Formats: sequence, structure tokens, C-alpha cells
Amino acid sequence: MSWHNVQRWRGVVLVGLAVIATLILAFSNQLVLYIHPRYVIFTVVMIVIALVFVVASLLLADRGDPEEPATRFSKGFAVAGLAIASLVAVSMIVLPPATLSSVTADQRDINSTALGASETTLEDAASASAATFSSFTVLDWASLLRQTSDVQFYADKPVDVVGFITADTDDPENVFYVSRFFVTCCAVDAQPTGIPVYQPGWSSTLSADDWVQVTGTFEANPSQGSTQPLALIPDQVTPTEQPSEPYLF
Repeated sequence: MSWHNVQRWRGVVLVGLAVIATLILAFSNQLVLYIHPRYVIFTVVMIVIALVFVVASLLLADRGDPEEPATRFSKGFAVAGLAIASLVAVSMIVLPPATLSSVTADQRDINSTALGASETTLEDAASASAATFSSFTVLDWASLLRQTSDVQFYADKPVDVVGFITADTDDPENVFYVSRFFVTCCAVDAQPTGIPVYQPGWSSTLSADDWVQVTGTFEANPSQGSTQPLALIPDQVTPTEQPSEPYLF
């Protein structure tokens, strides 16, 4: 194949790989590991439009004027770029997508940013029923802990949440966070949120990134090292599978 044809086909091939990877992720419901669900349809529509252009390029491949001869440098640069882009595109198809982990949670600091309109307010919780509390997520409880550390407020409010484990950096032997990532647009802007769980020696049976279901109630944090005034005192910590939608939206 001549260099002219390589130049002509490389963009078509790369766009085609991107189209295939995106459609596979969309139809396997794994696109939500990268973007908010409300953008899935938009993304699929855009990728279908890209597919139309790919097909059009195939039909028009033999038309147009040939380019000027390329220099050795431009050839090397183009081949290297094509190899890297192809590797990335193929890896999106071959390798299973992975969720963000406790390492990312540590890098971005759990509960370090406000949650905006997604916050559950004290007024919401004050009028909530027992059934409502049972449906509260890590995001809901973290919102309330951000607003008040009055232990009396949490009396008779049972907690039942699912998340992955991130060690409390201030007291990693006794306290861990049951954590989730909160996504407003895509994985790039995902913010870790979590609630502290006091369980001395938890690392003897559990590990960071393990998904667990935790039930219990909030009480004054017995930890001497943790900076969190309240902690979930667990009735039960049960290993569980990662949810199909691991992020909260």
C-alpha cells in the first residue's frame, strides 16, 4: 500500500475503532462507567453520525487529488501517532472497563467538595419515613453528615448502604469509608463521597476496594485518630458484588 493510501485510510480506521468500542460499551451498559447516563443517548447518536461519515469515506475513498510526497520525519511521526491511537482504541475493545478505585478516592479526597443540588437536606431527613431511610445511599448520608454532627439527629435512623472500602488515612487500622463516586458529567469529574465506619481491625478480613453492604447506626466516633466526629457503628458488614451502576448520579 502506498503512503498516500496509508494517509487516506488511517483516520477512517481510527474513527471506525472508536465507533465499535463506543457501541460495544453502550449496548453492554458499560458506557455509564465513563459518562453520566443522561449523556448515553447523545453519545450513541453522535457515534452513529460518525459511522455515517466513515461509510461515506469508504465510498469516496478513490476520489480526490493525491497529496504531496511526505518527508521521512512526517512519515515517522504519522506512524507513531497511528500506532498509539490504535493501541488505545483496541484496548477499549479488548480490555474490560474498570471503575474508579480507592486510589482515585484518596487522590481526590473524600467529601472534599460540595454536592450542590444533589445534597439531601436536614429538612428532607426530618420528615422522612423509616422506609425512606432504608433507601438512603452513601451520598444521602454523607450530605447529612456534612450539615450536622449532632448525634441525636441520627438516633432511630437505621443505615443500610453499599459501597467500596477506602481506608481513613487518619486512622486506617480502625476506620474505613464505605464510599461511592458521585458523577455529574463523566468519570473525569467524579467526586468520591463516603461515610466513616468504625470497625477496629477491619483489614484482617477486608481489603480496600472490596464492595460491602453495611448496616448500623451513627454514633460518636470512638476513634482517637480519625477527624470525623461521627461514625457508623456497624451491626453487620457483608461483602457484596459491585453494582451494575457503581457510581451515584
